[in-house]
Amino acid sequence: MEAPEKKLYLECGKICNTHGIKGDCKAECWCDTPKAMAKLKHMYLSDGGAMKEYALRSVVPFGQMVLLHLEGIETPEAAMPLKGKVLYARRDEIPVPEGAMLLADMIGLPVTDAVTGRLYGHLADIDFAPASPIYTVKTPDGKEVLLPAVPAFVREVSREQGVLITPIPGFFDDAEEV
Repeated sequence: MEAPEKKLYLECGKICNTHGIKGDCKAECWCDTPKAMAKLKHMYLSDGGAMKEYALRSVVPFGQMVLLHLEGIETPEAAMPLKGKVLYARRDEIPVPEGAMLLADMIGLPVTDAVTGRLYGHLADIDFAPASPIYTVKTPDGKEVLLPAVPAFVREVSREQGVLITPIPGFFDDAEEV
């Protein structure tokens, strides 16, 4: 199995607005939790193709958002040009517990029947619905199949074996086997 491409930087949020008079930014948090984002020491913003590093001084949950304070951004006027920019973290600075996997590393993994070994396709995307995550599986013929990521269907996810599933009839009946 070929490993998915490893990116040096991973998206972890987006600055939506400024907040207050000290240069704080209101941002969407794309990490698992604001606590996960708060463990980072730096944030990176794309600046004409290069990544500009900012020390992360604070992350505070704010409803469905977070308030960030980036070192060197001390006024609303300094924060305003950051509005709409995507926040990045360096892969090697993201703490990943033993046995866990970043979502970005799951994209591209083969999706295989845990019982028969049939290859259904590759994991193309992961969406988060209220009940459970939803995996988008891209089949060899280009179709996309939505698969709830619940224990009844997803047996195991690993770098070595990919996504092992036990689908019910109807999920992949029209998909061709590779």
